[in-house]
Amino acid sequence: MTATDLGLPGLRSGVDLVPTNDEPQTAKEYTSDQEVRWCPGCGDYAVLKAVQGFLPQLGLRRENIVFVSGIGCSSRFPYYLDTYGMHSIHGRAPSIATGIATAREDLSVWVVTGDGDALSIGGNHLIHALRRNVNMTILLFNNRIYGLTKGQYSPTSETGKVTKSTPMGSIDHPFNPVSLALGAEGSFVARTIDSDRKHLTAVLSAAAAHRGTSFVEIYQNCPIFNDGAFDAIKDNDTKADAIIPLEHGRPIRFGAPDASGLGAKGLIHDSETGGVKVALVADVGEDAILVHDAHNPDPTTAFAISRLTDAGYLNQSPIGIFRQVERTTYDDQARSQIQTAQQTAPGTPQDRLAALIGGGDTWTVA
Repeated sequence: MTATDLGLPGLRSGVDLVPTNDEPQTAKEYTSDQEVRWCPGCGDYAVLKAVQGFLPQLGLRRENIVFVSGIGCSSRFPYYLDTYGMHSIHGRAPSIATGIATAREDLSVWVVTGDGDALSIGGNHLIHALRRNVNMTILLFNNRIYGLTKGQYSPTSETGKVTKSTPMGSIDHPFNPVSLALGAEGSFVARTIDSDRKHLTAVLSAAAAHRGTSFVEIYQNCPIFNDGAFDAIKDNDTKADAIIPLEHGRPIRFGAPDASGLGAKGLIHDSETGGVKVALVADVGEDAILVHDAHNPDPTTAFAISRLTDAGYLNQSPIGIFRQVERTTYDDQARSQIQTAQQTAPGTPQDRLAALIGGGDTWTVA
C-alpha cells in the first residue's frame, strides 16, 4: 500500500505504509517512556496529545518518521514521541531537516519549533526552507514569549509588551508568522489553536498530505510568562467575533449568527487599500463576501487575509489553511539531478569521483 492509495500525496510513494505488526496503530505506540516536563497548563500538552493521536492515522512505520527540533520549550517534543528524532541546534532545525529529507526520501520529516527559535536566530533557515519547498512539515508553536529562558519578549511579542527584558515595554515591531511564510512563498501555510483538538487534527492531516513544505502556526498559551495571550479566540463569549474561519471554497463569514443562521460579518475586498476588510453582511450583501481560495497560485489575497491579525490584541484572527498549492520540491529535484549525473557520467563510481576531484581548475605544486 502506498501514500497515493491512502489519498496522502504529500508522503513519499516509496515509504512502506504497512505497520510492522500489520495491525492498526494506537497513540500509545507513539508515546515514549520519557517524563513530560512542561509547566502545568502549558499548551504544549494539548499539541503533543493531538500529534500522538494523529500519527497512527498516517499508517507509517514509526522508523519512517523523524521529528527535528531546535531549542525552546516546544523543542522537547522529540523526547516524548516514540519515533526517530533529534533535539538539534538553536534555530537550525529546518536546515537539518532539509538534509534528512533530501538524503532519505523514505522518511516523513517533521520540524517542531517556537516563535523565538524559528523567527529570531532561526529566521534565515525558516524562510529558505519555505522557498525551497522541501518535503517536511513545520509546526511553529507561538506563545509570543520566550518561555524556556523565563519570560523575555520574543519576535512575535506585541509592541509595548512589558517583560523581564523590556521593563519599559517592547519597542520592536512583531513578526506575523503566517505573513512571513506567505511572503517566502510557502506552498502550504496554515494556522490553528492548541486547545481546538478537532481543528488542530484536521490541519495536521492536510499538512502531512501536502507534498512540499507545510508550515503550521499553532497559537499556544504560556500560563507562566504570557497567560491569556489568546483569550479572545478561546473565550466562549468572544471567540465568535474573534475567529475568522477559513475553509476553501466557502464564503469567509464569522461573528454571531444573524437571522439566516450564518455569520453576521464577512470579509470583502478593500478597494482603497487593495487588501481585505471586515464588513457587515447586511450592509454589503451576500455576493460581496469573499470566497476563500486556498489553491490560488497567487498568494496576494491570502497575504491580505493574514494581515487582519492584530499583533497585540487578536481582535480578528483568521484560522485555517491560508494557502495550499502544488509546486516542485527541492529534494525531488536534487535527487533527480544526482540520478541524471549517475546515468550519464562514464566509467565506474571511482572513475567519476576521480574526475570530479581532478576536474575544473587544478594546479600541480612542484
